Amino acid sequence: MQSRVLGAGVLGALVMVLALFVVNGIFGFTARLELRPVPNEAAVYAVLKEAIVEPGGYACNPAVVPGQGFPANQPVFRIHYAGVGHEAAGRLQLLRLVVTLVATTLAAWIVSMASGRVLASYWRRLGFFVLLALWLAVFSDLPRYDIGGHPWGSAVAIAAFDIGLWTLAGAVMAWRLRPTPAPASA
Repeated sequence: MQSRVLGAGVLGALVMVLALFVVNGIFGFTARLELRPVPNEAAVYAVLKEAIVEPGGYACNPAVVPGQGFPANQPVFRIHYAGVGHEAAGRLQLLRLVVTLVATTLAAWIVSMASGRVLASYWRRLGFFVLLALWLAVFSDLPRYDIGGHPWGSAVAIAAFDIGLWTLAGAVMAWRLRPTPAPASA
């Protein structure tokens, strides 16, 4: 079963990488949600470069009103700085490939440990992957909607994308994890 799990993980990772290339590389899905240009980018960049020198996550809040706290209906901005620039893109993509392979292999291993009833049916194995995708979306994608985070529509779009991605990869992994036929008794 280990070779089936590893094979399913590799196939799932391959499907994910190809789907990500099409959806993000060709159609620019993630760029439209997370990489939109900032108006007056040069001036904003200069301020951020001077003010934020340590890697980390930052929040930029409106000024506190004495006796009232933060003013209502004023934007809050989130800023992330990993400590690297564009020169790190290549090695970070390699890291992303490794993470994708590990994630799909772990998912395949989890499904391979399911009951015989689940493993006996392609649709149940696929359903298990879809449930894992839903868990991932509810736990990590939908909470992106918060103060300084994504608008609700973007968080839902990211969640739907991840559910679709894992379902597509799960379809291939569920096929690969089919049980071996029992030997015929004489």
